[in-house]
Amino acid sequence: MTAEEFQALTGATPERMAELERFRVLLTEANAVMNLVGPDSLPDFWNRHAWDSAQLLAHAGEAKTWADIGAGAGFPGVVLAILLKDQPGAMVWLIDSLQKRCRFLQTVVDELDLPAKVVWGRAEAQAVTVDVVTARAVAPLDKLLGYAQPCLARGAQGLFLKGEKAEAELREAARVWHVDASLTVSRSDPRGRIVTVRSLRPRGNQHRG
Repeated sequence: MTAEEFQALTGATPERMAELERFRVLLTEANAVMNLVGPDSLPDFWNRHAWDSAQLLAHAGEAKTWADIGAGAGFPGVVLAILLKDQPGAMVWLIDSLQKRCRFLQTVVDELDLPAKVVWGRAEAQAVTVDVVTARAVAPLDKLLGYAQPCLARGAQGLFLKGEKAEAELREAARVWHVDASLTVSRSDPRGRIVTVRSLRPRGNQHRG
């Protein structure tokens, strides 16, 4: 996918495209000194990273506040913050437990003047109220739901980018959680899935189901 194809799919303005391109450059520079994304994935930035992230907006209705847990290199959170920049009330919480990744994220947020807050800490310890909680490539779904549970308990919808093992992960998670969830095929990779979580509560009896 080219930048032009991404723009056609998303309707991003020239200003937002310029910011996404600057983000791509900052990521490429930082990735040379620390492992943020697989270096082989950078040539496919517009599909594998930008479009993979941006597609979530179509699943989120009028959502303006997001929490990206395990935000890492900024996918999907930084891409969402760029695309939501002109929306009044938009805010993306970029939560990561590794300080050096948070320093990278803060550099991006500051340079692009994004509606985002970088939080260094464990996701499950953050008391944020948002419309959507999201994550990509953080942990298997049974553990990821535990990280997201505080946000989900405050009324957030969950939108999680997962790979081809999503169905198996969801079955495994159902051993630990009562979860109302559905799977949608990713538009950036037909092997991937978007897991939409509407409600979640722990199973009181681990031997049930």
